[in-house]
Amino acid sequence: MADKVDKAGKPGDPEKIGIILVDDHAVVRTGLRFMLEAEPDLVVLAEAATAAEAVERAAELKPDVLLLDITMPGGGGIGALERLRRASPETRVLMLTMHDDPEYLRVALVSGAAGFILKNAVSAELLTAIRTVHQGRTYVDPTLAGAALRGILAAAERAGAGDRPTDRLSRREIEVLRQLALGYTNKEIANRLELSVKSVETYRARVS
Repeated sequence: MADKVDKAGKPGDPEKIGIILVDDHAVVRTGLRFMLEAEPDLVVLAEAATAAEAVERAAELKPDVLLLDITMPGGGGIGALERLRRASPETRVLMLTMHDDPEYLRVALVSGAAGFILKNAVSAELLTAIRTVHQGRTYVDPTLAGAALRGILAAAERAGAGDRPTDRLSRREIEVLRQLALGYTNKEIANRLELSVKSVETYRARVS
């Protein structure tokens, strides 16, 4: 863990993106640390092996980005998202997982994750994901984006008691769902479609 503290009290170099790694496999954390710290704009502040430890570390260190596995002993990563938001509201959580089921992606985004990337992604893609979520955007693994959109529309259809989603939702509502599936934040969707953030949140809740 870095021991340098900036004027705001945050550990690490304030010019770098501070990261916490959360995975129950030490070898995975070691490999990630080695890769990330080779980048001039990234610094690993700490590691954690459980969701509970991740919450403690986030509360203490207030990282910019927290890389979080989904499946861990003592409680999964998705279940910890609410606690992580309370512990460090400004931290952007990027799910890093082997699970390629679009349902995991959907639940993670609805639960507050800023991004979702698979562990088999190339290193350059992971670095892009980290920098993207740090900039306030949402990142979705490209291999899952199309499936996520289909899943969102299928959920809308189920919620409509068997009707086609286009019969139940307006064109604007469907476009909001498309933007969500592509990984945009509520604020970005609102800006792109000239809506209020509250309206976007309402549309998003309909398929959560």
